[in-house]
Amino acid sequence: MTDSSSSPITVRYTCPHCDAVHSIDRAPDLADRSVTKHSQPGWEYATPDDDLEVRETADGIAFICGEDGPVTDLEGKQIEGCGRPFYLNFVRFEQGVELDPNPATYGGPRFDFNG
Repeated sequence: MTDSSSSPITVRYTCPHCDAVHSIDRAPDLADRSVTKHSQPGWEYATPDDDLEVRETADGIAFICGEDGPVTDLEGKQIEGCGRPFYLNFVRFEQGVELDPNPATYGGPRFDFNG
């Protein structure tokens, strides 16, 4: 839950498909894990149009590049965006223990070999 006494801040995320930059207001106590091309199985995503509190209590935010508001290139020039989905994944906890995405989306590939 967000602290209502804190003012939102504008945060920028880059589309992993085309490098378009998306800006969105967020609570200042960010708990971001990753930006991915695919959603995490079982995670519930808010949209950029949802209220700030709804966005911050979800498991992440699902973007559609160029359709969720204006986007820019890395230098700040307004561009179209590619129209493909991408996902901002938050850090998640269950009973006080941080959960890893399944499959992991950071640190390179993971392989589980069962003898």
